[in-house]
Amino acid sequence: MTQAKVCFIGAGNMTRSIISGLVKHGYPSALIHATNPSQGKLDALKQDFAIEVSHDNAAAAQAADVIVLSVKPQLMEAVCDALSHLDLANKLIITIAAGIPAARYSQYLKQPIKLIRTMPNTPTQIGYGMTGIYAGDDISAEQKAICETLMQSGGKVVWVDSEDGLNQVIALSGSSPAYFFLFIESMIASGVNMGMAEDKARLLAEQAALGAAQMVIQNQQLSVAQLRQNVMSKGGTTARAVETFQQGDLGGLVDKAMRNCVDRAEEMAKTF
Repeated sequence: MTQAKVCFIGAGNMTRSIISGLVKHGYPSALIHATNPSQGKLDALKQDFAIEVSHDNAAAAQAADVIVLSVKPQLMEAVCDALSHLDLANKLIITIAAGIPAARYSQYLKQPIKLIRTMPNTPTQIGYGMTGIYAGDDISAEQKAICETLMQSGGKVVWVDSEDGLNQVIALSGSSPAYFFLFIESMIASGVNMGMAEDKARLLAEQAALGAAQMVIQNQQLSVAQLRQNVMSKGGTTARAVETFQQGDLGGLVDKAMRNCVDRAEEMAKTF
């Protein structure tokens, strides 16, 4: 893959995680530029990764082959408007914002563009991320490879066939770390309520979660349902706990939560 000049507009945690992964995997620091209003964030990126930094979005975008728009959805229109005077015909634009349809960016930038939408999650910050990616038919194989290289720096990627698929990605991986955090948080609280020290309860819950995830990853030949059954014995402690979750319709609650997540993503698409 051709190594392109990449400009990150926005220098938050997601930008930092992607840049960290790129540099760690040998991508030349000299080809990476980040912009942000906060001098502190820029100084930290420059010190840690030896990349170029500045406050000038337009100048950085003009010099780049790839522009990564890494700002909050509510700021996206203003950021794009300030770039709309540039000729973007030969540049690839990658966005990591939720809810904004691809077609809207052409309106924001006031010109036809080549754009790929991505939806990473927060574990990207530690190299265990999952990113959903959507590209239209006008995106070349080389441009797709560039985007995949960028996003794989923080974990795994999956391509979806439609923009609607990105909303499902949000529910399954973009938002879902919070679901697991809530479950672990609840387990810790219950352990404390039963008399265990919080640090010990946290260690037990977090290691169990890590181990369970690795069991799923390392046993692809088994269904997740089978892995669950393997932990349970009839009439045992695990069966009693699982029956309690099932009586409370945990599956239905998860389905409802994920559908509400998708609904919210669709609402946001109409807002921006």
